[in-house]
Amino acid sequence: MKPARRRRLQLVIFIVSVASIGVGLAVYALRENINLFYTPSQLMTSDVPLGTRIRVGGMVVADSLSRNQQSLDVTFEVTDGAAQVPIHYSGILPDLFAENEAAVAIGHWTSDNIFMAEEVMAKHDEEYTPPEVADAMEQAYQQKLRSGEALQDKPGRE
Repeated sequence: MKPARRRRLQLVIFIVSVASIGVGLAVYALRENINLFYTPSQLMTSDVPLGTRIRVGGMVVADSLSRNQQSLDVTFEVTDGAAQVPIHYSGILPDLFAENEAAVAIGHWTSDNIFMAEEVMAKHDEEYTPPEVADAMEQAYQQKLRSGEALQDKPGRE
């Protein structure tokens, strides 16, 4: 092999190796920041990886909010209109957090079917519902209509 050709081949191998390492490091770093969104129905019916950081969202079920008087522990349930998921959170809830309002929690799903939240987010004005929550609730409503269940009112609508 000629020296110039060999040098070019080494340069190409070096560039491919460095690019591969760079892409691998970027994917590894971003892996921790990926938050998959699940609806309560999806959590209850699909095989969700335990301990993986995910988001769950829906409307906070009326009369489901329970506060521990000795600590900051709070439990509540969210629904997409088809299923309900219990959420446990230890911390101060956002000011706009309320029952019958949209909320999104970030945390992990446990083996005893409780969502352990690390962060809870609430809608930030009267008109806004997070797009993922609104879409999930609309899909659950349409699924109930297709299955023939009678509904009084469309969930999340006033």
